[in-house]
This record gives sequence, C-alpha cells and structure tokens, in this order.
Amino acid sequence: MDHYDGETNDYRQQEDDWDRDLLLDPAWEKQQRKTFTAWCNSHLRKAGTQIENIEEDFRDGLKLMLLLEVISGERLAKPERGKMRVHKISNVNKALNFITRKGVKLVSIGAEEIVDGNAKMTLGMIWTIILRFAIQDISVEETSAKEGLLLWCQRKTAPYKNVNIQNFHISWKDGLGFCALIHRHRPELIDYGKLRKDDPMTNLNTAFDVAERYLDIPRMLDAEDIISTLRPDEKAVMTYVSCYYHAFSGKQKAETAANRICKVLAVNQDNERLMEDYEKLASDLLEWIRRTIPWLENRVPENTMAAMQQKLEDFRDYRRLHKPPKVQEKCQLEINFNTLQTKLRLSNRPAFMPSEGKMVSDISNAWSGLEGAEKGYEEWLLNEIRRLERLDHLAEKFRQKATIHEGWTAGKEDLLQQKDFETASLSEIKALLKKHEAFESDLAAHQDRVEQIAAIAQELNELDYYDSPSVNARCQRICDLWDTLGALTQKRNEALQRTEKLLETIDQLYLEFAKRAAPFNNWMEGAMEDLQDTFIVHTIEEIQGLTAAHEQFKATLPEADKERQAILGIHNEITKIVQTYHVNMAGTNPYTTINPQTINAKWEKVRQLVPQRDQALVEEHARQQNNERLRRQFASQANVIGPWIQTKMEEIGRISIEMHGTLEAQLTQLRQYEKNIVNYKPKIDQLEGDHQLIQEALIFDNRHTNYTMEHIRVGWEQLLTTIARTINEIENQILTRDAKGISQDQMNEFRASFNHFDRDHSGTLGAEEFKACLISLGFDMANETQSEAEFARIMSVVDPNRLGLVTFQAFIDFMSRETADTDTADQVMASFKVLAGDKNYILPEELRRELPPDQAEYCIARMAPYTGRDGVPGALDYMSFSTALYGESDL
Repeated sequence: MDHYDGETNDYRQQEDDWDRDLLLDPAWEKQQRKTFTAWCNSHLRKAGTQIENIEEDFRDGLKLMLLLEVISGERLAKPERGKMRVHKISNVNKALNFITRKGVKLVSIGAEEIVDGNAKMTLGMIWTIILRFAIQDISVEETSAKEGLLLWCQRKTAPYKNVNIQNFHISWKDGLGFCALIHRHRPELIDYGKLRKDDPMTNLNTAFDVAERYLDIPRMLDAEDIISTLRPDEKAVMTYVSCYYHAFSGKQKAETAANRICKVLAVNQDNERLMEDYEKLASDLLEWIRRTIPWLENRVPENTMAAMQQKLEDFRDYRRLHKPPKVQEKCQLEINFNTLQTKLRLSNRPAFMPSEGKMVSDISNAWSGLEGAEKGYEEWLLNEIRRLERLDHLAEKFRQKATIHEGWTAGKEDLLQQKDFETASLSEIKALLKKHEAFESDLAAHQDRVEQIAAIAQELNELDYYDSPSVNARCQRICDLWDTLGALTQKRNEALQRTEKLLETIDQLYLEFAKRAAPFNNWMEGAMEDLQDTFIVHTIEEIQGLTAAHEQFKATLPEADKERQAILGIHNEITKIVQTYHVNMAGTNPYTTINPQTINAKWEKVRQLVPQRDQALVEEHARQQNNERLRRQFASQANVIGPWIQTKMEEIGRISIEMHGTLEAQLTQLRQYEKNIVNYKPKIDQLEGDHQLIQEALIFDNRHTNYTMEHIRVGWEQLLTTIARTINEIENQILTRDAKGISQDQMNEFRASFNHFDRDHSGTLGAEEFKACLISLGFDMANETQSEAEFARIMSVVDPNRLGLVTFQAFIDFMSRETADTDTADQVMASFKVLAGDKNYILPEELRRELPPDQAEYCIARMAPYTGRDGVPGALDYMSFSTALYGESDL
C-alpha cells in the first residue's frame, strides 16, 4: 500500500491524455468495449460469472464489487440485493469508495453515471481499475506503470530488427510486436521467420490465437479493428499487453536478478573511477592555488592611471577567464566526492579517504586563502585607481565649472551699463525690473558656483596638482569679475526703481483720467443719442412724460459741465509733470482713446441738440391732442351702437322662443324688427367714417370704449343674419302647420315642451334632452331594448347629419308626421273603397275616369311597379295602392 501511494501521482500524470470531459472516438470506444469486457471476464471467470454488456452489467454494482474482490483479493462490504435505484447507487458507491481507498482519485465519475449506464464514465472507471491493479505494479529499471511496461516491451523486442515499439498504438498495428513478445518467451509456439511485415492480419490473428490457446490470455482485440483504425486505442492495447507482461513475469524476474548482479559490478567500477578522478582533480587544483596567491599579494603601486588600469584589466581577466574553470573544478570535485560517498554508503562499502592534504576541507582552506588574497588585491587596486581618478576628476571639474561660469558672465557687464530705461514706458520699466530681478536671482544662484570653483582650486593646491599656478590665476580672474558684476547690478536696480516711481505717478493720472472720462463720454454719447432719437407715442400722457424727462435732463447740464472741467484739469497736470521732469512719453494714454479734444467737441454737440429736441416735443404734443379728440368721437358712437345691437339680438331670440300670439303675429312683429334694423344702417356708416379718420391718424387703441369697428361689423352682420333666419323659421312653421293640419294649441304645446327642456336656451336639444321631451309628450320608452332602437330610429330622422342636436323645426316636422299618420291611413282606406267599389283592387282606367288627366297619369306611373298582385293585369290591392302613393315608411 505504501509503495502504491508513492507512485499514484506518477501513473496519474502519465495518463493525462485521457480526458473524461471529451467524447470517445467511435472506433476507440468499440475497441475499449471489447478489450475491457474481455479483461473483466478473465477475472470474473474465477468467480464463475462474466459480463456481456459492460455498461449494463455493472449498473447494479454487484458484478463490479465482485470484480474488485477478485482482482484485489480483499472482501468488500456486503452488497445491497434490492432492485431499486437507491440500492444500485449504494453498491456502486461501495465499489468506488474501495477504489478511492486504494489511492485512486476518481475525477468526475459518480455512482449515478454508472447506474444510468453512461458508457464514457463506465469505460473510464474500468480503465482506472486496470491502471491500478494490472499496470501500476509493473516496474522495470526504476520505471513503473506505463513507462515501465513500454520499457519492458522495448527490451523484449530489441533483438527483432523489424519491431520498433515506441508507443501503445501504431507501433502494434503490424502485429509483429505481439508475435515478438511470444517468440521471445516461448519460441516453440511461433515460427517467427515466416512472418511478414506487410501481412498484419495474419500476424495479429496468429498472436491472438496463440496467446488465447497456450498462454490463457483471452482474445481482447480484433485484427480488423486495429488495421482499419488509423491510430488504435492506446488503453485497449495497454490492457492487452499488460496480460503478456503478467504471463511472462516469472521469467522476467530471473532476468531482473541477472541485471542486478551486472549493475552491482558496474557500480563498483564506477566508484573506482570516481576515486581516481578525485585524486587527480584535487592535485591540479591545489597546485593552481599555490601559483596564484603570490601574484595576488604583489602590491607595488604604479605612477600612471594607464598602468593601474592595466593591472585592473589583468585582474578582471583572472576573474573572467582563469578563475571560473577552477571554480567549476572545485564544485565538480565536491560533487564527485559526495556522489562517491553516497554510492559507497548505498552499497554498504567503506567510505572513501583521500590522500594526505587532499581532503575536501584541505581544498576549502586553500580556496579560502585564495579568496582572501583576491579580495585584498582588489581593494588595493580600487583604492589606487580612486586616488588617481580623484586628481584627474578635480582638474577636469575645475575646467568645466570655470568654462561654464565664464560663458555665463560674457556680455553681462555691458548689459548692466545700458540706459534703455530712460525711454521706456511704465509697462516696459516693470518688465525691465522683472528681468533685472531675474538676473539678480541668477547672479545669486551663481554664487555657489564661484565658491565651488575656489574650493576646487584650494583642494588641487593641497594635493600638489602639477598645474596649480594656472588654476590659481584663472580662479582670481573669476572672483574679480564677480565683484564688478555685483556693483553694477546694485546701481542699475536703483536707476530702474526711480524711473518706475515717476512713471507710476503719470500712470495713476492717466488711469484717473480714463475712469472719469469714459463714463462722461458715455453720458454725452447717450445724451446725443437720446436727443436725436425719433420717438413714437400714442397718448398725450406719453408725450407729457417725454417732455418732463427732457426738462430733467436740461437741469443736469451745469453739473455735467463741472465734471468736464475736472477731467480736463487731470490732463493738464500730466502735461505739467512731463514738462518739469523731461519725461520722454512715447505714446498716449494707455487706458483710453478719449482725449480733451473729443470731450469738447461732443459737449458742443449736446448743447446744439437741446433746443432742437424742445421743438420736436412741442409739435408731437399738438398731434396727440388731435388724436385724443378722434378717440373720444368714435367712442361716443360705438358705446351706443354696440349695446343697441346686443339688445336687438336678445329681443329677436325671445320672440322665437316665447309663445305670445299666433305665428302670423310673430312673423309680423319680426318683419317690423327687420325694418327698424335696416333703418339703423346710416349710424353704422357714420361710425365707419370716424373709424377711417382714426386709421389715417395711425391710432391703434382707444381706452374710452371696449368696442372696435370689427366688433360692430360682426355684431351688425350677426343681427341681420339672425332676423332673417328667425323669419324663415316662423315661415317654415306656418307651412308645416298648414300642411299637417296642426292646431295653434298643438304648436304652443310643442313649443312649451321644447323650451322646457332647452335649459341653456340655445334653440336646440341634445339627445338626452330630446328623449326626455318625447317621454313628456307620451312616447312609450318603457322597454329599454325596444326604446333604444326606436329612439335611434327617431334620431336618424330628426338629426340626419348625426350632430347630436335637434332643432325646433326638426322637432315640429317629426311631431307633425307622428300625429298625422292615423288620419292619413283613414283617408287612404276611404279613397280606395270609393274607387274599387265591390272589388278588392282598382284599375288604371278607373283612375283616369275619376282624376284629372295629368294627376291620373302621374298616379299610374307611380303605381306601375306594384300592379298585378291579384292576378289581374294592371290591378292594385289596398297595400300596393297605399305604398305607391305614400311610400313604405309613411304608413
């Protein structure tokens, strides 16, 4: 068990190519099914049973547990004998747990997949069992499992030139590998000389038959499958070949014993060779150390940097070229010594004792002495080089710093003596001051460089540098120029500050002039703009407001003149300073473009525009007075005509709604109203004339009336339309009354009902109002379904346009037809009986005889479509007669 635990990871690593997450190739799956089934049966036969279908026969777990007991020689837990799925899963889990306890890690294989008959998982599980119990224990020359089995096959088939075993798939396709294994161990079973490489079918079948018949190895592979497959299944081949290994394992053990003896002899020879190599390497290494140490202890200094650098280069060559091979030799010497001692100890041989002075410790001590001398020599070389480098570095540093400083000071003396500030403006002076301040900062920054140059010169003197005189002379020139630059810098700074103060005084006066001149200039420009601005006013109050504002403006002119004088005084002060101190003013006021000449010119313009504005305001005041007169004249008439039109509209509406007198009396009253309205037309025309004058005067509003001419026109047109429409409605009511025989009382009743439900007095009834009106007049609307249909029919008659509104005229027409239907039917019946006599029909000749010719022919033409209903040509019965005269919807 312990041996297997140590090897688990090895054989699992060797089988990484098998991936349970990928589907099996169909050809490989077929080979695995046959091979794994045969392998399982070779063991199950020992227990008196076998399987037919590998994924079906292991589903209940019973034969799987039996297989593990046979191949392991151990008893598993008692299996469940039930047929339910839970019993099967329990048995499979017992088997899988046993496999796991043997140190096998089952990846993605669960009891449910085996019970469900998952072919991929079942084959994977059997392959895992084969690896653990048939292949894992194979061991050949310190290799195990797959590599051990492959090595065994290679060793056994090595004498056969036409056999080259490199793997467990294509190397076995020609069958010679199987035959060679059998011939190597049992040459009497196969005549190997008669086999041909180009006849794999014969070779494979020969090997399979012989193994089955004489070696008790079941036929796990088919020759046809191996030949027809481009790459036979590796697991199937490994399983079958492992059976060969176990069959010949006895003979192999004898060979292993012989190999062990040879191995022991080889180890002894190797140990003796290592001892000789150690002695030689130790002698050579110690000799090299004795020669090298005196060279490293030579500390005679050189006078030049080149000579010292050559010594350093020689030392580097020693480190880079000569020492590394010796380090490797020393390491190899220690490795050989340790390896030799280990082999001797493993072989139970005495430990190796080198010659006197050649022990590993002796070599280590000599090596330590070498490294100590090497370290001292390296430190001495570096110190000497640093000393020479220091002198060269200081001299070069002095030259570089002196050159940089001299380059920086070049031209600085002339620059500081310039008089450019005498003609500069304030902004330029400030810029010069900023530039001078920057120069002072730069000058201060170079102070450290001057001090560094002096310090380096001092150090070179202390170290007795050969060119110290020239260094000292150059250092003195630098210090003298530095003092001169400091004095000139101070002098220029004082001159710049004096000039700045003078120009700042002038600049403040310029700024004050600009601050006061700008608003005053804006005031004058605004005043000129206002004085010349054309104004549009519509009322006398507006012109009065403009006049008052103008008077206020004139009152501010004296104060404005004082401000003008003060601004001009500032300019005069600037002129005085310039003349007194001889300041060279290069330009004008930088804060404004306004000058005294501009201010005086605009002031004169303002004084000229004031009287012109006075005259314009007086003229506009007179025009607004005339406009106000026109407004009042129009308003006095419009305020009378507007209410008169509204009153007449209301009176006409009351006449059409109220029921005072007969329809003829109402018609007479309306015609009188119409006459009075027409006679009022001259007043409308007079108002139109006043409106024309207002438009010509461009008057757009009138606060004295709410009526516009457009309102009057619309009201007048509505009045004329209303009186004409109302007269027409009364005339239509008279025609309806006379045609339908409606009495005045009925008309009054209809009007009273209509007015009652016309609550908004609009002259129309909505659908619900009309329905309520019909119910009040006795129409039966009790049955909801029938009443809705009947009301819809009535609405289609009174409101054919589907507006949802019923006028009084439509209401009268409907009511007249409803009340006249019964009388009409009686009249038709009586007329028919007079013309028909004792018959049930009448003839066209009878109509011609009783009626005037034109009326008779008209009736005959209308009755033509309904004749012949009683079998008599041209005859009309009562229904046909009434339909022809009045239509189907009237009776």
